[in-house]
Amino acid sequence: MTADDLRSRSEDQLREDLAKLKKEQFNLRFQTATGQLEKTHRAGEVRRDIARIKTVMREKARQGA
Repeated sequence: MTADDLRSRSEDQLREDLAKLKKEQFNLRFQTATGQLEKTHRAGEVRRDIARIKTVMREKARQGA
């Protein structure tokens, strides 16, 4: 997921993606705590994707103001 891909999405799509990623992050935390997480790199990827989405949402909000 790149910032350019995110910029082409609508505000509603970004909110949906953010909700999905936060849910995935929650599940990854539980898997880490119970020792079931196999793809440890995925936690970092999800965290960075959440940050990208929030950044793009902030950019769009500033452009509208």
